[in-house]
Amino acid sequence: MTPVNHWRSRSNISPIIKQGRGCGVGTPSVCPLCPRKAHRRVFLHPTLATALHAHNASAYIAEPGASPAYFANVSASAWPLSGRPFLLFLAPQDEGGDASATAACITVLTPEFEATLARSLPVPASPAHGVSYITWADDADPYETALSVVPRTDADTDPNSRGAASDTVFVDGGIRRLRERKSREELEVLICANEVTVLNIRALRRQFHVGIHESESRRLLQHALADAGLKNGDGLVLFDENAAWHGSGKDRVLEPNDLVLVSDVTRSFYSNDSTPKKHPITLWNQVHEAQALAITAAHAATLTFAVDEAAHDFLNRRSLTQYFTHRLGDGIGLEGHESPYLRGGSNDIIKIGHTFSNEPGIYIEGEVNLRCALGL
Repeated sequence: MTPVNHWRSRSNISPIIKQGRGCGVGTPSVCPLCPRKAHRRVFLHPTLATALHAHNASAYIAEPGASPAYFANVSASAWPLSGRPFLLFLAPQDEGGDASATAACITVLTPEFEATLARSLPVPASPAHGVSYITWADDADPYETALSVVPRTDADTDPNSRGAASDTVFVDGGIRRLRERKSREELEVLICANEVTVLNIRALRRQFHVGIHESESRRLLQHALADAGLKNGDGLVLFDENAAWHGSGKDRVLEPNDLVLVSDVTRSFYSNDSTPKKHPITLWNQVHEAQALAITAAHAATLTFAVDEAAHDFLNRRSLTQYFTHRLGDGIGLEGHESPYLRGGSNDIIKIGHTFSNEPGIYIEGEVNLRCALGL
């Protein structure tokens, strides 16, 4: 890891991108962090169409969100959700008698008065099929209009979609699992984003001082991540007891004995001018050891609950498990938290390409709250 001592202000953070810390080809988005490579967009709607064909599902239906962005570049940032439904339909088209010859036919259902804007979205499609657009007027039922595209009984619906989900069937969670396992290119993107975030947090630590507000610290983090090329970069910055509840609604001022928690590549630390207390440092060492045991337990074919159990069992032997009050980790990808999860009671099987956060913590209300995260 490159030392960060020479970074003194947020304007000096972005050069880490210029030092050759590339990430590979981004899927589905062009990665903004690597200037050394000519990136290409890779859209996976043929993969989705093949999965639908295997499910005997007539279509995939979704509002803008993470999965539609992954498969067809229809994200919530490109088309924010509103009271007027905007839906993506992706239907498999058998072009050769077997699943390998399945093409994706894409249809967009859009409010009539926004049709021109909808057609400007960069939705990818095969040259043979293109993208079809169906409009609905304000005095019409958009879901009845949707039924002209696909029957309600055999469509595979994104579970985050609103009205359409009540009229269709989500089959087996299979669509979400298509993006749970990351390709090598996707892993490179995640590694790069993680490294940039960690380096920025290390650099920002030198700007935190007794008397700074949580809100000011968070703005520093947002600016630093933006300067480094991370789009919509953000995270929590919480001081001392506020870290137990992901914030109290109050804008706490950093006190001399306060521990700082920065997420969501979570780190806990003291500022350079603070007066560290011994007990939190001892507890942090216990958390770090629990994290290391979880890393040892995590490998392909392991049940996810066993990784969570490794960390909890260690803290239980130290009489600390009652203060570790959340799951060990969650899947990492296009959403802040996504499946599969490292939690008790889960029988999901870890597979090659799965990515997780590994973030044990200790939260003793009124005394100390700390957490440390690593990616698996």
